[in-house]
Amino acid sequence: MSALITALKQRVGVANVLTDAQEMAPFLTDWRGRYHGRARAIVRPATTAELAAAVAVCAEARVPIVPQGGNTGLCGGATPLDDGRAVVIALTRMRRVRELDVDNDTICVEAGCTLAQVQSAAAEAGRLFPLSLASEGSCLIGGNLSTNAGGVQVLRYGNMRELVLGLEVVLPDGRIWNGLRGLRKDNTGYDLKQLFIGAEGTLGIISAAVLKLFPQIRARATAWVAVPDPQAAVRLLGLLRAQCGERVSAFELVGRSALELVLRHIRGARAPLAAPHDWSVLVELSDPAHDAALGEQLERVLGAACDRGLALDASIAASGAQADALWALRENISEAQRIEGISIKHDVSVPVSRIPDFLERAGRALRARWPDVRVVAFGHIGDGNLHYNLSKSIAEDNPAFIARTHEVNRIVHDLTSELGGSISAEHGLGQLKRDEILRYKSSVEMELMRTIKRALDPMQLMNPGKLIVPEA
Repeated sequence: MSALITALKQRVGVANVLTDAQEMAPFLTDWRGRYHGRARAIVRPATTAELAAAVAVCAEARVPIVPQGGNTGLCGGATPLDDGRAVVIALTRMRRVRELDVDNDTICVEAGCTLAQVQSAAAEAGRLFPLSLASEGSCLIGGNLSTNAGGVQVLRYGNMRELVLGLEVVLPDGRIWNGLRGLRKDNTGYDLKQLFIGAEGTLGIISAAVLKLFPQIRARATAWVAVPDPQAAVRLLGLLRAQCGERVSAFELVGRSALELVLRHIRGARAPLAAPHDWSVLVELSDPAHDAALGEQLERVLGAACDRGLALDASIAASGAQADALWALRENISEAQRIEGISIKHDVSVPVSRIPDFLERAGRALRARWPDVRVVAFGHIGDGNLHYNLSKSIAEDNPAFIARTHEVNRIVHDLTSELGGSISAEHGLGQLKRDEILRYKSSVEMELMRTIKRALDPMQLMNPGKLIVPEA
């Protein structure tokens, strides 16, 4: 047994340092099955002190560290490289809710809490933690923070950057920075927590966070709406926000191909409308008041939308179960795609006003090169985030198309950049886009990022091969 493994077992316990190949296997492959790595060991600390001790051992031995949450990422950001040099530190045992302050509307949780656990703890106190993702039962708060997760309610509540007040972070040398402040005003220098949010574990390991809470939602109105085209969807969003204000909590665009995959592969899924349509939106209004007449308000706005030619048909949920069924159609798109087979995935954002332009121009350019390409487009149109995924409908044709990923990305990403967008809206860069980002960020911006990396991680041990390309 190596001195490193012995020291790690002394810090976190023998049972929590995995070296057996079979026990390690689930930690070495990403959720999509695209990336496979090797590691010296999987370490599972239960406290911040154990986490800090494990990091210090690795730092002293100059061994790379790969932080891992629920392993639900889509860009290989939590998968070790294939060189086998790294130790994976899995945070699944750090799952305490440390404090819930109802009067301050905050909750302090450890990084290993699942998103669903935080939602549940908030609900038990009569509060709402609004981040909502399809993977909320398995993704961990640490991963949500490290990728600056967005989800379906960014439109109203913002992404993780807007939902965090304070962090506790284990730095690359094993020191602990305690920034767990539940303050909405703290103008005492650099906002250090923002360095670690979205950094994908390349600057340190988030061990705990103070998160914002909101009034619990007691009234909802949910509808599936067919629209003529994406331009009509954008205008419908504007109409809803003008008429309903902040009650518009979600506005999701779903293309026909995306819905068809769910109907094909997800048991119990049913078409929301009598006839198929090329484009639909899933709309939700919400309010803390029990007596909010949201259903009537939504019906009135959708009626006006039909009169203006912005909506073709609609189904308004008459119960919570019906609303859940509509949401299941949206939330199961990624799972249906995984069942269907590998595709070339894009997580892009552009200004909301440019979404119709992006969809029309990207589709036209791709079909000019590959006439039978299948475009699966869906996403959070309310904040400009589209998941734009491409494949061939015939399974035998798909491997050859996937091999052209670089050419496909050039079309999609160049157009995204031209329209003032980002090639990664909420999934991060990970391994998937680490090199690709160099085409779209200026040399000044990359140098600023490398300067921060050098300052906090001078030995370059934190999550190597992810997010940022080191200097030559």
